[in-house]
Amino acid sequence: MTKSLVIVESPAKAKTIEKFLGKGYQVLASYGHVRDLPSKDGSVDVDNDFLPKYVVSSKSKKQLSLLKQALKKADNLVLATDPDREGEAIAWHLLEALGVDEKGDSPRVSRVVFHEITKDAVNEAMANPRQISTEMVDAQQARRILDYLVGFNLSPVLWRKIPGSRSAGRVQSVALRLICERETEIEAFNAKEYWTIEATMANAEKTIFAARLHSIDGQKVASNAKQLETSTHQVIADQKAAEQLVDEIKTLPVQVSAVSRTEKKRRPAAPFTTSTLQQEANRKLGFSARKTMSLAQRLYEGVDTGDGLVGLITYMRTDSVTLSNVAIEEARQVIEDRFGKEYIPAKPRTYKSKAKNAQEAHEAIRPSGLVRHPDALKTFLDNDELRLYKLIWERTIASQMADAKLDATTIDMLAGEKFQFRASGQVVRFPGFMKVYIEGKDTESEEVEGLLPSLEEKEALTFDQLQGEEHTTQPPPRYTEASLVKILEENGIGRPSTYAATMNTLVERKYVLLTKRTFFPQDLGREVIRFLLQCFNKYVDYQFTANMEDDLDAISLGKGEWKSFLKDFWVPFKKEVEIVKEVRFVGEPLDEKCPECQQQLTKKYGRNGYFIACDGYPECKYTRPVNGERNQETILSDEKCEKCGAFMQFKEGRYGKYLACSAYPECKNNQPLIKPKSLDIDCPSCKEGEIMEKKSRYGKIFYSCNRYPKCKYALWDQPFEEPCPKCAFPLTVEKTTKRNGTVRKCPQEECDYSITLIEPEQKPAAKKAPAKKATAKKTTAKKAPAKKASTKKAPVKKTTAKKTAQKEA
Repeated sequence: MTKSLVIVESPAKAKTIEKFLGKGYQVLASYGHVRDLPSKDGSVDVDNDFLPKYVVSSKSKKQLSLLKQALKKADNLVLATDPDREGEAIAWHLLEALGVDEKGDSPRVSRVVFHEITKDAVNEAMANPRQISTEMVDAQQARRILDYLVGFNLSPVLWRKIPGSRSAGRVQSVALRLICERETEIEAFNAKEYWTIEATMANAEKTIFAARLHSIDGQKVASNAKQLETSTHQVIADQKAAEQLVDEIKTLPVQVSAVSRTEKKRRPAAPFTTSTLQQEANRKLGFSARKTMSLAQRLYEGVDTGDGLVGLITYMRTDSVTLSNVAIEEARQVIEDRFGKEYIPAKPRTYKSKAKNAQEAHEAIRPSGLVRHPDALKTFLDNDELRLYKLIWERTIASQMADAKLDATTIDMLAGEKFQFRASGQVVRFPGFMKVYIEGKDTESEEVEGLLPSLEEKEALTFDQLQGEEHTTQPPPRYTEASLVKILEENGIGRPSTYAATMNTLVERKYVLLTKRTFFPQDLGREVIRFLLQCFNKYVDYQFTANMEDDLDAISLGKGEWKSFLKDFWVPFKKEVEIVKEVRFVGEPLDEKCPECQQQLTKKYGRNGYFIACDGYPECKYTRPVNGERNQETILSDEKCEKCGAFMQFKEGRYGKYLACSAYPECKNNQPLIKPKSLDIDCPSCKEGEIMEKKSRYGKIFYSCNRYPKCKYALWDQPFEEPCPKCAFPLTVEKTTKRNGTVRKCPQEECDYSITLIEPEQKPAAKKAPAKKATAKKTTAKKAPAKKASTKKAPVKKTTAKKTAQKEA
């Protein structure tokens, strides 16, 4: 019988597919890429048409050996890696590493792709094999080599210029720029105050509803931040103006001037792409992009649902919003069965991707079987897997449901002749897709619409309440994972499949802090971006990065040549790197002079973050924290300098306050604020100095020789001038801990002398007794031996005490 070896990426996927294929097939996993560019210089030969020097990774050698052994017994080799550029490249690398010719006969090679791991999809793929797409492989190689060239040429420059920095990736740096620029906007934001006039009104039946002052003498009143910037809206600037309007309006008669009723339709959102799944899972479930993709991977590769392993969703790396005809028909049937015919639109819905060069041959992310309701999988999935599957199921079903129909009502009311109030509300007449799913938003609207009573024109109303309400404009919100993914995709920067790794790298590099799903740039990240904008502005430009993605897409479609693309990038980039190596990257100049030498002060970045320093360094060593006071008043100590006799002054440095000579820079003497305390114990190491009690930079007490750095003898435990009775070392130390109490011991590691001076506090056993007595169950009696075991430990302590006593004797 002819035997076929099928290779996929993961063992879970292999196990699922092998069950579908049955006898005659062996399915093994490659565990991802088997070859890659090593992390060292020279891995790409730029002088030889950017020849990549791939090597088999150490973690792949064992698995590659197993694949070679299996291949010897096979007549056919089927490469069934993922249906994207990365999967195509893995298939190509496998052939290279296995030493197999794709066009040879031993073994015969075929490439198959499927977008869902179901029996029908796998069998259909096996019946329609193809060759490896060289265009997709070239695009992936170009991206990998490009990222390598940027990383291994830009990052070393960054290390030398900015302490603590680690890398400057192509897409990573643009994402960091977005986060840092948003923080700058927030810091520069000046909040503005404005007021609105809010009313509650009542009709003759005493039905109360809310309304807002909409216009004065025909000119609209600003009711949100955007309207403040327009000349068409009147602004109620302060409380006094609001109170004057309230006083003027409250005595005026009010009547309905116009009633407008319209029907609105609301369409459902498209099925999930990689990007929209990451966004929605972040908004609705609180999942990071990385967690979302990890869970989706497990759902795709296969889960045991009681009838064996099956892939629950289609491939999760896609930018298509297309559903297959089979999936659409299945969705319509599920909708009819669960909700009724009125929830099915007359024609199946189709969607068009907004992403550039979207791979429309792929499908959107959807359940592989829509009849598989989330409730039926509760016993087979963990909580997070179930929540993500439910989100995908609901979004897919909703995308094929009827529009929601809403009755929108707007009521205008006149107070007197010139004050127009407006109330808006809407009622859901037919929920349609909203019965299943409503898309989340990054920011919620300030407008809240409620139900309105049935009113007629010229109907008289009365004010129930009338008051001014203060509002303050808010700065733009910081990016969340969802909003950052959204703007990256909108600008065509990077690929949705890489966003999770990109954001994770920013956090790991400590360029940003992710707190409560919100990105906060750190000092290191802001300094990295300042450097890149100053020295490599072109390469962190949004449009430049987006254009590179277009070029890579063109290569994957056979419309570009990957070596020419790399050459066009590399030549100017390398020249710029060489220039920047010689450029001195300086801090940000401040509009302030040094209080000691009157030279320019600069905001600089060091290993501990930002600080203010003098440009006159090293002649002038003036520094202060960024938030320190400008030209702060010198505070003198009563103590005089032991070197020049001038008074010492208080200063604050990296590790807190200290004393420095006021005659600086002529005298550069400084001392700690808390001076070492002598213990009158001779140093046992050098025999010349004495042991001093000191405080570390972090505030911990320690003991060391006063001849440091000539003598580096030091102890953490308090020493006593009593020789060790066992080895005659000139001193012993005392240490107190909760576990051992206070112990006098020898500080020499080779000597085991130890005596307990104060026994550790014992927890009273009586406290546990009531709990045991209160339970009159048999299980309590069974626990009795444990109590005996604890009592048996007591003699051990006595034995230790006896041994200690023997030593003392």
